[in-house]
Formats: sequence, C-alpha cells, structure tokens
Amino acid sequence: MKLAAMKTEEIRALYEEAKEQYEAFEQRGLTLNMARGKPCAKQLDLALGVLEALHARSEFANSNGDDCRNYGVWNGLPEMREIFSHMMGVPADQIILGNNSSLQMMFDCVSQGFTHGFGGCEPWSRQKRLKFLCPSPGYDRHFAITEYFGFEMIPVPMLKTGPDMDLIERLVKEDESVKGCWCVPKYSNPTGVTYSDETVRRFASLKPAAKDFRIFWDNAYSVHDLTDTPETLLNLYEECLKNGTEDLPLFFASTSKISFPGAGVAALAASKGNIEGLHKRFNVQTIGPDKLNQLRHILFLHDIEGVHELMQGHREILEPKFRLVVSTLRESLEELGIARWSDPNGGYFVNLDVMNGCAKRVVSLCKQAGVILTDAGATYPYGLDPNDSNIRIAPSFPPIEELREAMVLLCVCVRMAACEKLLSDRGVSSRETL
Repeated sequence: MKLAAMKTEEIRALYEEAKEQYEAFEQRGLTLNMARGKPCAKQLDLALGVLEALHARSEFANSNGDDCRNYGVWNGLPEMREIFSHMMGVPADQIILGNNSSLQMMFDCVSQGFTHGFGGCEPWSRQKRLKFLCPSPGYDRHFAITEYFGFEMIPVPMLKTGPDMDLIERLVKEDESVKGCWCVPKYSNPTGVTYSDETVRRFASLKPAAKDFRIFWDNAYSVHDLTDTPETLLNLYEECLKNGTEDLPLFFASTSKISFPGAGVAALAASKGNIEGLHKRFNVQTIGPDKLNQLRHILFLHDIEGVHELMQGHREILEPKFRLVVSTLRESLEELGIARWSDPNGGYFVNLDVMNGCAKRVVSLCKQAGVILTDAGATYPYGLDPNDSNIRIAPSFPPIEELREAMVLLCVCVRMAACEKLLSDRGVSSRETL
C-alpha cells in the first residue's frame, strides 16, 4: 500500500518501526562517506601500469621526436590528443591537453570570457548583467564556477531527453545577457540521462542573441558504460558543422575516472576559431603541460581500444554496486510510493528523489548515524532545491559490504522522513513522532 493512502495509526506504526531500526544503526558507530563520486582503491589499482610505464626507460621522445622531459608542445602530445579525439568527437588538431583537471580548464575558459571575451565581443567583465543556464539537478562544481564569477544562474529542468530545450531556446534567443550553458551530455551528473539526438541537434541549431554565448559540453562519462546496452550520444561538433555554429561549444573531458583523478590528463576541444583564441592565452599561461604524464598514459593505454579495455575493468567493479543500490531502493521503497530513482546505464551516480520537503531531513538523519551523503540541494544552483527532494547517491567509493549497510540506512531514513512529513501534514505534532 502507498504510504499516503495509509491510516494515521498505520503510518505511526511504520514510523516507530523505522525509528527503532535507525537507533540500532546509531549504536553501531558507522563512518561511511558517499558524498563524492570518487573511484575506489580497486579501480585505481587498474591503472597502476601508468606508473610503471616509464620505469627504466631511456627514451622519452614522442612520435614527433619531442623530448617529453623538456619544455614545449603547448597543446600536448599528438598520440594522447588522438585518443581524446575518439572520446570527444572532435579532430585531434583542435584539442588542447591540460594536466589532471578538466574542471580547471572550464574555470580558465570562463575566466577568459571575463578578461578577453569570446567571438570578438567585449569581455564579460565589462557587460552589465551576466546569466548562465544550469540544467538541474546538475553538477555542483559547475555551478560553483559560475557562482564564483558572479553569474546569475538560471535553473533549467532536466527531462528524460536532457535539459528543457524549449526553455533554453527561448532564453538564449531573447536575452543577450545569457552567456553560456552547462552540459553533462552522457550519463548526466546526477540523473544518468543521456541527451537525445533531438536535444543535441537543438543545441547545435541555437541562435543566441549573445554573440559570445558558449555551450560548456563536459563529456565526463563518454566511455563510462555499465551495462550491455550502452547509450550513444550524437556528435555535437558534427551537428554544429552542419549548422555553421561550430564556435558555440567548448568540449571538455579527462581521464580522471579512467586512470587517476589526481594524476590524469584533461582535454579541451573547440572549433578552429576558438582554438586560435585559446592558443593566445595558453602561450602566455604555460610553456607546456606535463608531457611525461601524457607519455606514460600513451604507453599504458596505446589507443582508444586500450581505453575501452580498461573501462571493462571499471565496469566489473562498479556494476554490482549500482545493482545493489537500485535493488535496495526498489525492495525497500517502491511499494510505499515515497521515492523515485534512476537506473542508469553508465556514469557515476544514482539520482534519488524523495517526497517534497524531505531531502534535507534524510541527509541529516544519515549523517547523524554515520553516513555522509552529498548535501541536499547541492545539485541545484546556489544549493537551493525548490522541492527539497533531490539526493545524489555516489556508489563508487565504499566497499560493497559497507555500501549495503549505507543503503539500508538510507532507506530507513527515507521512510522516517516520509512518515514525519505525512503525519505533520495530518496535524500530528513533531513531538509525537520524535
């Protein structure tokens, strides 16, 4: 029976049962952290060959004869750019390699918009009002960048096909103060949605009022499939070429969840026109990225097939964890009708929506019992979830036995919070339920 259809005394009985289970968890002194989508130690071990690739090596030149120990090669080694070309769907000569953080490259691009502008327009810092579109729920670190620079962030609802394109098209067309849009197009963080072909085509055919509008296309999970039915993402760059809009998108990716988050390789790709502008900055900013790290990645991965082979190892570790999360939610909450969740084919998160007004309470209860989740509201600009319902579950880091405990506790907390909410709505005071 759905919880909302139960009699008050039945809800109270269910609450007391959940409260008893919760107190038992409190006595156990758990200390589990599921706040971020971090690879676990077993996943990091898969790439130990990267560290060994240069061991006892006397030759450090790439295929062009560049000595990777020295200065130069501002845009990175061509072999590594070729690997990213397959991942990003952009020609290798239009890719710039960075060090370990694609987020840093995104920050730098926003910074360039502020200091020097895009497309020959005035720098953003000289313009009166700045807005940025934020598909929500979305990636909190994206939102942190635009908040840091003082943008007014506009939430855009996420649908099953990707962001609400009707709203995006209208805002971009009508308002020249809209300067950009964040996107995680494949296995979105946290919903797990892959943008439909129509959504990608509509992005490619945008007609912004602002000539310096840019799409920040963060394809962080392009090869992070978890099932035998992986989803495919239409190539935005090719669609933009068809529309003559190739200057609109800036593409980002990294090996952070392929090799090592702390010692991987990041990449930025763009049109030839955008690359020329970016080159001017990179020529001043750096004499070259960490080419030895790129070289050892090349020696370990070899090519895109090596990437796919390595990702099979990641899948073998992650898939059972995702199955555990979804099956626990289904078994514990489905019949009560108090939550909805994603069952993604890839990526790093399971998206959980609890009853309106309950997310903060659920996260707080979990924390009190020793399980740290991503803060409620973090998946919305300014940390403000209008429904207080969204929770991001990151299953990757804990060992599976600890994950099992954490999920049981999470479901207990969801039941408690839902019972409290319904009893309160029926006029039962909180003192009677606590």
